[in-house]
Amino acid sequence: MKKKPTLVVALGGNALLKRGEPLEADIQQANIKLAAKVIAQLTKQWKVVLVHGNGPQIGLLALQNSVYEPVKPYPLDILGAESQGMIGYMLQQALMNELPKKKITVLLTQVEVDPNDPAMDNPQKFIGPVYDKQQGELLSSQKGWSVKADGQYFRRVVPSPEPKFILEEDAINTLIESDHLVICNGGGGVPVLKGADGYHGIEAVIDKDLAAALLACQINADALLILTDADAIYRNWGKTNQQAISQISPLELSKISFDAGSMGPKVDGCCRFVTRCHGVAGIGSLENGLEILDGTKGTLIIE
Repeated sequence: MKKKPTLVVALGGNALLKRGEPLEADIQQANIKLAAKVIAQLTKQWKVVLVHGNGPQIGLLALQNSVYEPVKPYPLDILGAESQGMIGYMLQQALMNELPKKKITVLLTQVEVDPNDPAMDNPQKFIGPVYDKQQGELLSSQKGWSVKADGQYFRRVVPSPEPKFILEEDAINTLIESDHLVICNGGGGVPVLKGADGYHGIEAVIDKDLAAALLACQINADALLILTDADAIYRNWGKTNQQAISQISPLELSKISFDAGSMGPKVDGCCRFVTRCHGVAGIGSLENGLEILDGTKGTLIIE
């Protein structure tokens, strides 16, 4: 029997919560059921390793933490670990129901970052729910948050350092070799620093698309698929002459500018994987997940 190639799938936040939806558990579970059907179909052709976002969820956990004043709010690295368990559980259960004969494992994942990363002084990563401008300014004043525009809304932003190394690489590879569908690197992984006395978490959230690209390289995956709320990469996005790109090289993509808060990291992650690790990458919508890598939907990025 021919060995299945390995595919890293990065699920965007829209697979868990559509923009503007309330952060309710039952809404997330309903959305995850739909995502699980697509992922289940991908396992027919691929060994799947699944990465998910956590922006809305970790922001909600931070809000809930700040309400109970007798206890100092937990730092973002611990909340990131908590979100990995929460979202991982929902994904695992939905996938088990779709694939009752498949071994499905959630792995808590730590990712090493550079303590001198300039991103630590320039918060860019959106987390939490969306607000109107007045609400955003009030929360910024009350809680000392950095708040920036996210489309027509406003959201909290936190530092997002570059992922450098995934600590649980050996465990992930062992699970893949044992034919597990692995859910790992959730929310980009828990950001940690390595010091003289070992590892320590930091107040940050890693971009899940850059972390997914790093994961794909570390485990020598054959392909990277980023599923988001856009059906493709576009030239001249938002303009009257916008045009979907069906296939493109990293070199050509480097000549196009993208929003650093949304499509930018997705394009960057895919280009890194294709250039450094010589795989194939795709970007597109969840509902087109089965067709993106065969080039009939979305955008395919190849050397």
